Amino acid sequence: MSTVRICDVAPRDGLQNEPQVLAPETRAELCRRLLGAGLPVVEAVSLVRDDRVPQMSGGEQVLAGLDPAERYRCAALVLNERGLDRALLTGVTELHLAVMATDTFSRRNLNADVETCLAGVVAMSARARAVGVRVSAAISVAFGCPFEGAVDPARMVALAERLAEAEVDELILADTIGVAVPGEVGALCSAVAGLGLPFGVHLHDTHDNGYDNAWAALLAGATIFESSAGGIGGCPFAPGATGNVATEDLVHRLEGEGVRTGVDLDALLDVVAWLEELLGRELPGRLLHETFRATKE
Repeated sequence: MSTVRICDVAPRDGLQNEPQVLAPETRAELCRRLLGAGLPVVEAVSLVRDDRVPQMSGGEQVLAGLDPAERYRCAALVLNERGLDRALLTGVTELHLAVMATDTFSRRNLNADVETCLAGVVAMSARARAVGVRVSAAISVAFGCPFEGAVDPARMVALAERLAEAEVDELILADTIGVAVPGEVGALCSAVAGLGLPFGVHLHDTHDNGYDNAWAALLAGATIFESSAGGIGGCPFAPGATGNVATEDLVHRLEGEGVRTGVDLDALLDVVAWLEELLGRELPGRLLHETFRATKE
């Protein structure tokens, strides 16, 4: 029986897309509940400018609201050296960095081309690892860009090789706008698997492909999966982006196939129900409502 590592990104990627701005203490409570359900790691914050992403304001307060054992299992997304400076002051032990696969998407998000951003990621990774902080590096729009269309797999492998040379701890292939299908997910994951670096995927659930894509990635060697409780989130800077794969639905699929996740599914469903009440709407994840309907029949 295989084992995978699931990172729940709802407190960052998920809430970043919500219209309301939740208080830092509420976001810390979401992290606490997800960790309590057995998630091995939670992407807790993005340390960016408040005026750029107000939903992520007060990131340091979110992390300060967690006890050391909880903070040890939380990650912070940073996009530049200033964000890295802030992250290192919080005592967080895992950083999430990102490079875009296309120049257009990179310029629109970070005002720099891919090569410039890649150099920045390599430099930030070196700084973080020098002080014992773990680094997970993602390649965004890995399977397709809203501005440039399909991405050449050879370009993706070349970027992955550069990140492997930088000695990042893990690599994430992100289907940022949800255009991937299982065949191409499996093919790209198989190519990246040859680098010998732990890797995984960040998937969206377009046309019900998200969970089949996750399974294809697993069969090709992926051991890390980023997903979001309730299926909230996407990418506010990517036109046409669909919602994230729901953590509870992913856990249900993987555990049903005999893959260990370490997640308490019942406890996770309680977190999703609480999150629905908090946000005041039914969330895209299916399992909670299927379970609720089954108890009424």
